[in-house]
Amino acid sequence: MPEPRAERNRADDTATPQVRAERPPAEQPVPAPAPLPPRPARAVVQRASVRGQILDALRTALVSGELTPGEVYSAPALGDRFGVSATPVREAMQQLALEGAVEVVPNRGFRVVERGARELGELAEVRALIEVPVVLRLARTVPAERWAELRPLAEATVRAASTGCRATYAESDRAFHRAVLALSGNQQLVQIAEDLHRRAQWPLVGASSSRGRAELVADAAEHTALLDALIAGELDVVRALVGEHFAGTS
Repeated sequence: MPEPRAERNRADDTATPQVRAERPPAEQPVPAPAPLPPRPARAVVQRASVRGQILDALRTALVSGELTPGEVYSAPALGDRFGVSATPVREAMQQLALEGAVEVVPNRGFRVVERGARELGELAEVRALIEVPVVLRLARTVPAERWAELRPLAEATVRAASTGCRATYAESDRAFHRAVLALSGNQQLVQIAEDLHRRAQWPLVGASSSRGRAELVADAAEHTALLDALIAGELDVVRALVGEHFAGTS
C-alpha cells in the first residue's frame, strides 16, 4: 500500500538535516606566514664600511704605483697586509675589475692591468669631449659667486701637489673637477667623468715612480688660473686653459 504523501514529506524533512550534517565544513583560509624580521643594519653597514675602506686603500695603491702593473695579487695576501679577511678584499677587487683596473686570474688572484701612453691619450680625448663643452657652457651661465665657492677646492689641489704624493693629489684633483661639473646639475655626467678621470690617474707601464712634484704643482696651478678666469668671466682665457689642461691629461 503506498505511503501517504504527508508521511513521505515528514520523512524527507527529517532526512535533510542528516544529509547536511554529513557535509564537511567549509575550509578555513590558511593564514600567511609571519614576515621574517629584518637583519640587523649594523652588520651590513660594518661590512660595507670595511669593503669601502679596502677599496679606497687599493685605489690609492694603484695610483701611487704600489701595486705594480702586470703583477698578480691574491686576496688572502692583500687581506693579511690590510689586517682583514680575504672576503672584503675580494669584493673590492671585483669592483676594480668592473672599473678596468685589474683583471681576474682564475685560481690565482687579480692582475693589475698594464696601460700604455696610447690608452692614456684616448682617455684624455674622451674626457675633453665630455668636459670641455660643459665647462664652456657653465662659464657663460654660472654667476661669479658660485665659482668663488670652489676656491677652497682649488687651493686644496695646490697643497696636495706640494706634498709630491700622487695619490693625495689625485683625490683632490678629482674633487675639484667633480665640483665644477656638478654645477651642471647632471649627475650622470658627473659619474661618467669621475670614472674616466680615475682611470686616467692609473700609472703607465714602466712608470716605476709617480709624477714629479713640479709637474703636480704646475697641474694644480691650472686649477686656480681656470677658476680666476671663470670668476672674471674671461671666456677666451677659460677656453685656452681648459684645452691646455686636458692636453696635459690632468
